[in-house]
Amino acid sequence: MTDTVVIALPGFLPDAERIAAFLGAEVIPYTPEIFTMAFSERKRIVALMSMGIVVRKIAPLLRDKWTDPTVVVISPDFRYAVPVLGGHHGANVLARELAGLGLVPVITTATESRGRDSAESLAERTGTAVVNRESTRLVNTALLDQDLPVHAVRGPAIVLAGPDVSLLVRKGEYTVGIGCRKGVGQEEVAGAVRAALAENDIAKTDVFMYATTVKKMQEQGLITAVGALSGNLIFLDDDTINAQEGTGPSRASKIGLLGVAGPCALAASKRKELIMEKRVYGRVTVAIAR
Repeated sequence: MTDTVVIALPGFLPDAERIAAFLGAEVIPYTPEIFTMAFSERKRIVALMSMGIVVRKIAPLLRDKWTDPTVVVISPDFRYAVPVLGGHHGANVLARELAGLGLVPVITTATESRGRDSAESLAERTGTAVVNRESTRLVNTALLDQDLPVHAVRGPAIVLAGPDVSLLVRKGEYTVGIGCRKGVGQEEVAGAVRAALAENDIAKTDVFMYATTVKKMQEQGLITAVGALSGNLIFLDDDTINAQEGTGPSRASKIGLLGVAGPCALAASKRKELIMEKRVYGRVTVAIAR
């Protein structure tokens, strides 16, 4: 099964086959339930039919622009490729890719239509992911009127930024939440993380973010351990940590927190799915989410 599917009405299947051959995709004839299936199984959907059909079928399926698949509609006259969903998240790229078949990409996102990369498009182009997703609204609005600087930071390092700064880090599936006792050393932290990753068959390169509480900003052993793991470490405020759900009791309640390892892993994760609850390794606690 490929990530890309071409859905077409029966009369348009020959053109659908052309598109599928060009994209390395699969063709599926239209049925009333096909978009429900495609939303759960595919990352890119090309629909060869009227816009009205697509809009009515996908509207009840929309959940989150960061996780919904990209959708591009091809006009029945085989002239236009119109991104309908996920323009900043790959649909614009897909529409431009389809220009190789002679289709005209119809780009309507404000930043790209003015010739500028959005924060999300820059992340896609650089193979990174936006950590603080809520920042993109402010950043993309500012991009409508001006070019913004892009700063590359080499780690290990700590980045403190305001709400109108988008933080892009390398892509990965997992987030690791870390708690530790005061004064813990680098080797103990790194050893705990390596053990947790090994127990869950997760490669170090599959981790895109490590997270802990701002109360640990002075813990050099923790900071240097994440640097030694070639990781990115963020410090989360109390409100963000305490807003998380689905974690067990913790001694962190003594310092006003719901927990550290579990809530931090969840807060920084993409899917909000805890795959390893807090586990204790000596003076270090580790949890993993995705």
